[in-house]
Amino acid sequence: MALTPYNHNAQPGDLIEIFRPGYQHWALYIGGNEVVHLTTSGDSGSFGVMMTVLSTVGTVECHKIREVVGNDRFKINNLLDHRYKPRDRGVIVRDACELVGRELPYSAATFNCEHFVTGLRYGEPESRQVQTAATILGVGALVALGAVLFGGLLKDDEEDQREGRRGSRHRRRQQ
Repeated sequence: MALTPYNHNAQPGDLIEIFRPGYQHWALYIGGNEVVHLTTSGDSGSFGVMMTVLSTVGTVECHKIREVVGNDRFKINNLLDHRYKPRDRGVIVRDACELVGRELPYSAATFNCEHFVTGLRYGEPESRQVQTAATILGVGALVALGAVLFGGLLKDDEEDQREGRRGSRHRRRQQ
C-alpha cells in the first residue's frame, strides 16, 4: 500500500523525505500526524528551488504532514541509521518542538532542511543532496577541465602539423 499523508507508519523521530519537483524537502515526524521542518520563503510556489537556494534564513515550523506533503510523494527515510545511532525518540521530538518558531541561518549548501532533520535525529547534520550535487559538480568540473586540456593539445598538434607542412614547402621553394 502506498504511503499517504493520511496513511503512513511513521514513528516519532522518523525522517520524512518529500519529493518536490527538482529537490527533496525533509521533515521530522513528531507524532499526531505532525512534522517539524525548516522552511524558507521558497519552499513552495513556482520559484521554489531558486528562492530556496537564495535564502539565508529559515524558520522552524510545525504542520500537519498532509499540509507539508501536499500532492508530492514522500517516504520515511532514516537514511543514516546504518552510520549513526539515532538519539532517543523522546529527545528528538522534544528538541524539535523546542525549535518551532525560531529562525535559523539557512544555506542550501551548508545548512538546509536535510541538515536540520539529520542533526535532530543523529546529532550530526548531513545532507546527501549536497554531497551528491558536489560529486556531480566535481565530476563535471573534471570532465570540463579534461576537455579543455585535451582540446588544447589537439589544437597544438594541428598547429604543429600545419607548421611542419608549411616548413617543408618553404624549404622546397628555397632549394
